[in-house]
Amino acid sequence: MTRTVLYSGSFDPVTNGHVDILAQALTLADRVVVAIGVHPAKKPLFEFDERVAMIGEVVAGLGADPGRVDVVAFSDLVVEAARRAGAVAIVRGLRDGTDLDYEMQMAGMNGAMAPEVKTVFLPASPNVRHITATLVRQIAAMGGDVSSFVPGFVAARLKARFAERA
Repeated sequence: MTRTVLYSGSFDPVTNGHVDILAQALTLADRVVVAIGVHPAKKPLFEFDERVAMIGEVVAGLGADPGRVDVVAFSDLVVEAARRAGAVAIVRGLRDGTDLDYEMQMAGMNGAMAPEVKTVFLPASPNVRHITATLVRQIAAMGGDVSSFVPGFVAARLKARFAERA
């Protein structure tokens, strides 16, 4: 039996924190479905296909079998995305107590709606706990160096994206 977990987020852009949680999830499950939230009202920095490509590069960089990771879009409830994926669990990364408080509420609501899908919390490694995609975007937009917060290919894409907008 293949054990599948769902790892959801915006991944806009993929950060070293995302890489850390994905690597941990791959040690726990046979298959990880990375579910990229797509919301019509939000304008992401990177289009869905660009984020899929970045996740593909991350998987290659981890040396993981690309057949173990699927990337999908979702615009509905995460529990519905998990059900479609056949996931037994939703993986959530935790950076600090604030994340825990929020994620516990979400896990409770998700568990009430889909009791068959568990939530698994994975602590972010100490060297990436401070990283958020929002801060990475803000630093990159202001011309700052984000190379210690994202994979090198993502840093290059950020630099190019903000150069296009200048």
